[in-house]
Amino acid sequence: MNWRRRNRGYGQVLPTYRWQGLSRRQRLWRTGRWWLTALLTAAVWVVIALLGARTPDPPGVGDERVAQHFVVCGQHGSSACAPDGDTIIIGVRHIRIIGIDAPELHPPRCPTEEAKGIAARTALLTLLNQGPFFLTGPKPVAHDGYGRELHTLVRVKPDGTVQSLGQDMIASGTARSYLRGPRLPWC
Repeated sequence: MNWRRRNRGYGQVLPTYRWQGLSRRQRLWRTGRWWLTALLTAAVWVVIALLGARTPDPPGVGDERVAQHFVVCGQHGSSACAPDGDTIIIGVRHIRIIGIDAPELHPPRCPTEEAKGIAARTALLTLLNQGPFFLTGPKPVAHDGYGRELHTLVRVKPDGTVQSLGQDMIASGTARSYLRGPRLPWC
């Protein structure tokens, strides 16, 4: 009896890309696009982190220098005080610090927010009383919905670097970064 010879590749299991009808290039693209997406996402995060960590601008010619001693509002009859962690009062001017949100003290929503608000106000007073600083910000002066002037508080250190008081508040954990929109609760 004469048996037929089998083909040379008989019994061989085909690779997945062959029996699915995909070429090697298509298989490589399907595998690689996930890595490419992950790489692009990581690159975007790095760019955002680098742009967000930029140093504050040094005070300009028209920026106001403040060299007063600040206290808690309602104490010692001072004309310079801090009612909470993101607002200061100089005379009759109410000034909101741009870029931060601190817990509310008037009225606090819960005891936790009150404790955090007192800590934020104390941290702000400590930063304000470390020496003269400048009120910088948009020209002409912008106001928020409550009529407060919007400014960034910066201090030029002896070595020439610029310190942002708002960024220091965020770094200490007593305030959060905030640029309009809904705010997260502190409770």
